[in-house]
Amino acid sequence: MNIPVTLSYMDLEGKQHLAPGVSAAQKGYLDIIDQTLLPGEQKRLRLETPEAVYEAIKQLRVRGAPAIGCSAAVGLAVCAQRFESTSVQEHLKKLRECAAFLDSSRPTAVNLSWALKRCLAAVKGTTIAEINQQLLDEALTITAEDIQLCEAIGNAGKTLLKPGMGVLTHCNAGALATAGIGTALAPIYTAARSGIKVKVFSDETRPLLQGARLTAWELAVSGVDVTTICDSMAAQVMGEGRVQIVIVGADRVAANGDTANKIGTRQLAIAANYYKVPFYVALPFSTIDRSILSGDDIPIEQRSADEIFHCDGAKVYNPAFDVTPRELITGFITERGILTEV
Repeated sequence: MNIPVTLSYMDLEGKQHLAPGVSAAQKGYLDIIDQTLLPGEQKRLRLETPEAVYEAIKQLRVRGAPAIGCSAAVGLAVCAQRFESTSVQEHLKKLRECAAFLDSSRPTAVNLSWALKRCLAAVKGTTIAEINQQLLDEALTITAEDIQLCEAIGNAGKTLLKPGMGVLTHCNAGALATAGIGTALAPIYTAARSGIKVKVFSDETRPLLQGARLTAWELAVSGVDVTTICDSMAAQVMGEGRVQIVIVGADRVAANGDTANKIGTRQLAIAANYYKVPFYVALPFSTIDRSILSGDDIPIEQRSADEIFHCDGAKVYNPAFDVTPRELITGFITERGILTEV
């Protein structure tokens, strides 16, 4: 399967790194594929400043909760390499300020703040060089862990799939949303390796078409049978008996299991419940935010009206996510197995 590398740490020789072992003594880059240009153009970006990393996350050049977390961690390490600090205290101050700035880029995905806090907590060095190495090692450890988590999620979710089954997914929770093979798409990829072929229905995912542009593209180039449908066609496809399971990703899960994911997910869960189609959420355990008791407390990002076509005089309401109540979710596919409770 020809799955692209979504993000990595790139050294000065142009080598991509997805695990610890590279020196931070020489300045490297956060290397990402610019997802805003897909599927028409495959372009990679080398980012090295707080502003560039912030813009890439804010403008969805990199997106998907796990990929955002990994990119922010690597981005923080890359930025720290370029701080012109005269003391450890000044370096740490700049580091905390940079982390807070990057954390403000998108409010809903919990992996962003989780990864940045973990990187800051890993800093124990007494010199600037030690701090920079610890940051890079932790960022690449997070990246390597994400790759392994995706494989574990895929192996767990594969048990739900049978040959010829119809799978409906929404937005993009595949390789482009993680450092590995994805969350919601991981079971599909893992099953394909085992010779289990399914038929995937990919919602367009309005207004930015992540399903049509990203999910359908990466599945197609990987040789998976994929059909793009409009968001409004999902209930019809379920009613026709074409879908036997729905698998989506998650940007944040509250302590009670309420799940925030791309706008349009909740209506899928309602339709799946009506047609008695199992509805699963695939996610790494780090996406569960125990500090938030229910979905009512999950912050929902509001995006620009420019993303939605509208005529003069019409107002626009553009929430990027919605919250699916726990009672509509059959189970959670995690690296710890398939759970009915989080």
